[in-house]
Amino acid sequence: MPFLNQNIISEIKQIIAQAKDRAIRSVDFERVLMYWKIGERIFNEEQQGKERADYGTYLIKYIADQLESEFGSSFSRRQLERFRQFYKFFPIASTLRTQLSWSHYKSLLVVDNQDKREFYIAETTKNNWSVRQLERQINSQLFERLLVSNDIENVLAVARNEKI
Repeated sequence: MPFLNQNIISEIKQIIAQAKDRAIRSVDFERVLMYWKIGERIFNEEQQGKERADYGTYLIKYIADQLESEFGSSFSRRQLERFRQFYKFFPIASTLRTQLSWSHYKSLLVVDNQDKREFYIAETTKNNWSVRQLERQINSQLFERLLVSNDIENVLAVARNEKI
């Protein structure tokens, strides 16, 4: 076949790989939204318009007892508490990033400051950090190092693995 474009196979493989990646991201984001909605529902049930919940611990334990046997450990008491915390930290669903997986968000739940969380979200999205890279940056206190650094570009270059 003398006139056949030799790149066609690699181009088609790239199309397939991109479609698979988008499908995986879409499914994972649906899981993120499900966890957010569960957290919202638990939070609203606990609060019932009050500033503080009266029976939060009991409610989560009860829900976990009902769901865990049918859906597994993804709906344990600890996980349900995470979902509630996830909703509290990210109360507006439209601000959730499709580029971030549940594992990314779970790592961000340990960050105690909203400005820090927003910084790590932006950097993760911009640099396409894996969960492991995000956790490494959180644990190495990249945000705090940038605040005290006179050479912000150097610190960011190290964070991006551009420098040692």
